[in-house]
Amino acid sequence: MHIQFAELPVFDQDRAKAFYTDQLACQLIADEPMGDSGWRWIELAFPHAVTNLHFVRRADAAPSAEPVLVLVDENVEATTAALKARGVEIVTEPQEAPWQPGRTVAEFRDSEGNRMVLASR
Repeated sequence: MHIQFAELPVFDQDRAKAFYTDQLACQLIADEPMGDSGWRWIELAFPHAVTNLHFVRRADAAPSAEPVLVLVDENVEATTAALKARGVEIVTEPQEAPWQPGRTVAEFRDSEGNRMVLASR
């Protein structure tokens, strides 16, 4: 058993799709109309992951105060540096996780203001 997708609140689907495909190397799985509202079913896959992302309409303009996803990466420092070099907002630089000694974590914001954790294995 596994989780098929996690829902991610976004304001602008095109901007979010560009962020996740350009900055995090996600592959587009689906981009299909959903009724007459102009909203689309967009589903993205992370490299080597089983769970995909699906965009849902954000209810308000407030960005997330707490992280909405934890992304596991082999080299948190290098990935954080690459994201920073491409203009991604880094909330916290790589550091040891206070809840798990020996694990490195960093935080960044996506194009929609969602706070994300990047963590080592």
